[in-house]
Amino acid sequence: MDILKYEEIDLAETIKRSEQDVNNVLDTVSDILNNVKDKGDEALKSYTEKFDGVLVDDLKVKEDEIKEAYNTLDDSLLSALKQAAQNIEKFHKKQIPQEWEIEVNPGIVAGQIVRPINSAGCYIPGGRAAYPSSILMTVIPAKIAGVEKVVCVTPPQKDGKILDAILVAADIAGADEIYKVGGAQAIGALAYGTESIPKVEKIVGPGNIFVTAAKKLVYGQVDIEFPAGPSEVLILADESAEAEFLATDILAQAEHDPNASCFLVTDNENLANETYEYVLKLTEIAP
Repeated sequence: MDILKYEEIDLAETIKRSEQDVNNVLDTVSDILNNVKDKGDEALKSYTEKFDGVLVDDLKVKEDEIKEAYNTLDDSLLSALKQAAQNIEKFHKKQIPQEWEIEVNPGIVAGQIVRPINSAGCYIPGGRAAYPSSILMTVIPAKIAGVEKVVCVTPPQKDGKILDAILVAADIAGADEIYKVGGAQAIGALAYGTESIPKVEKIVGPGNIFVTAAKKLVYGQVDIEFPAGPSEVLILADESAEAEFLATDILAQAEHDPNASCFLVTDNENLANETYEYVLKLTEIAP
């Protein structure tokens, strides 16, 4: 992180982002998808061992694993997840489209009928950090919309387990099933179905360049929301802003991806310096 003065910088160079071209990995991802389509669970377990460093016997998370996660999760985090879930639910209930009809001409009626899709798959990233918020923000809207079956996929840790916060968040959100698989292979499983993982009608959720490429390749056979790119944030702040809050907002995006772009624009040099110090401090204590 750097502190720069506007009159001293090359603006175009400063905001230039390091980019990853999805097209560069399409051939690799296509091979993975075809292998999953042909070999199902066998391919998933092979790729999980290769990329995640763990051999998983059973891809599906069991009920006792979720119960254990509740028993070991920090109480303050559990409370935060429940509060976040309530807030997200309140917001998305307001977004539900309404059915209506009008008589455009005598005897001719037009209108809108709203029906949920039958199934959705939510991809939850792993690796650099835990993202229980991704589960809440994908599963809850789907359940509110009335999607009958919502399944989650997320890569396992080296011990073959899913992080407690992820499992608890999935349970709070109402996910029907959770599977220990990530990467392009997980997208293939959701798109085509395997012996363990059901084929879904729509895939949502952020991921790395391989996940993004996989979503682009399966689009048309299954719906997706959009191909997500690296996170970015631009914060405008004056002297009234809290430096600690600014640092937290910056790190919340920066942790997602090495190519994330995070900027704070302020006319207060003291605020810039304080935020810089908070970023350093929070980075040291962040998990």
